Amino acid sequence: MAIQPQNNGLITENNEQYYAGSQGFRGAAVGVGGQQFITDFNTPLFLGSATSWNPTSPDYALNNFKVYTSASGMAGSWSEWITEIVLSNNNKTITLTADPGNNAYIVVQLTILTGGKYGQTEAEKAYGQTVEDNYGSYQYIKLNDIINNFSVGYVGQDKLLPNTKRSDIIFFAKRAMQEFSYDTLKSIKSAELTIPDSLTLVIPQDYVNYVRCSWIDALGVKHIIYPTNNLTISPYYTQAQDSEGIPTQDNFGNDLEGTSITQERWHTASSRLLTDLDGNAIPNSADQSEYGYGWEGLFGFGYGRLYGLDPQTAQGNGWFNINERENKLSFSSNLAGRLIVFEYISDGLAYDLDSRVPKMAEEAMYASILYSLISTRINQPEYVVQRLRKDKISKLRNTKIRLSNIKLDEISQVMRGKSKWIKH
Repeated sequence: MAIQPQNNGLITENNEQYYAGSQGFRGAAVGVGGQQFITDFNTPLFLGSATSWNPTSPDYALNNFKVYTSASGMAGSWSEWITEIVLSNNNKTITLTADPGNNAYIVVQLTILTGGKYGQTEAEKAYGQTVEDNYGSYQYIKLNDIINNFSVGYVGQDKLLPNTKRSDIIFFAKRAMQEFSYDTLKSIKSAELTIPDSLTLVIPQDYVNYVRCSWIDALGVKHIIYPTNNLTISPYYTQAQDSEGIPTQDNFGNDLEGTSITQERWHTASSRLLTDLDGNAIPNSADQSEYGYGWEGLFGFGYGRLYGLDPQTAQGNGWFNINERENKLSFSSNLAGRLIVFEYISDGLAYDLDSRVPKMAEEAMYASILYSLISTRINQPEYVVQRLRKDKISKLRNTKIRLSNIKLDEISQVMRGKSKWIKH
């Protein structure tokens, strides 16, 4: 069966479906079983298992929708449908195996943070964030649709690609998605976390690289936390040693690993404690200039005061570093209990929801896939390969300009402050 192009430029949801995540139907006459209702949400319906329509099922909480019925359709008359539900047609068609009643009102409600306006009790409410995940979806096109559209538009008779394997298209589409995510697409994510007493946090599952880390004060204002750079380090190996300093091994011949003393000292350091080079406390009356730390200690503004202020440590927001051995974020002791927001880069392929391409980058994706497929084939004219390469670079440059989101009014507002005279 030939693959058909997707209707990516058309809005298929009405306002109620988009904003409230609900779609209504009317039941058939009494005595008609197995009624089917075809939904047209942008988000496919999902059941955790074949029996998760039952609230007593362990997979019930995995469903991303609920079905409600009412005899009158009036507020307060809705009850959750807890009889068997079957999904079909790419999870678009709902089949109710029992009869909901003559001309009954039926509503399919996607899970939403507010729970929706249907259901008589809190337990019946459709709590979740499926609706919120769909907000803003019109600006994106799914990666699977990119692959299908490419097969229709670029593969076939009298085209540069008379034939090609779908698996090849998928491979290069994913590679393009990853490369675009690093410096072109809006692939920055953020996680709101609280730093525990251990001063360590596990890096996010889809983490590729960090953008910035900030702690949030009582007013919701962010304060940037800077990397430790030259202040400390998280050792990759922490071998246990004998009295001769030689690493020791277990019964299987592998080096024994211990806890990091460097990290322990960093976590227990006080932001107001001055220490000498051996870690011993120095009274405030001592000559702090001997070590160049200044009155604020290692974590304060005076670090490096002996030789002048060091800009990379001239801040009091605290520090973080990434422990590559444990794959955890490690924080300075003055950040214990703080609320932080960790911004990081993902490659755009971790979850189905992430596998979306901004429509402004759609043409660049096609150009990248086409160039990758042609350039890896033998006996291709070099002038064709180079033409496609230049086309790819040009469209990628245009995409970066489009996605840069430059607004003249915002630039003007920032530049107004550049005309101020700085007095010394």
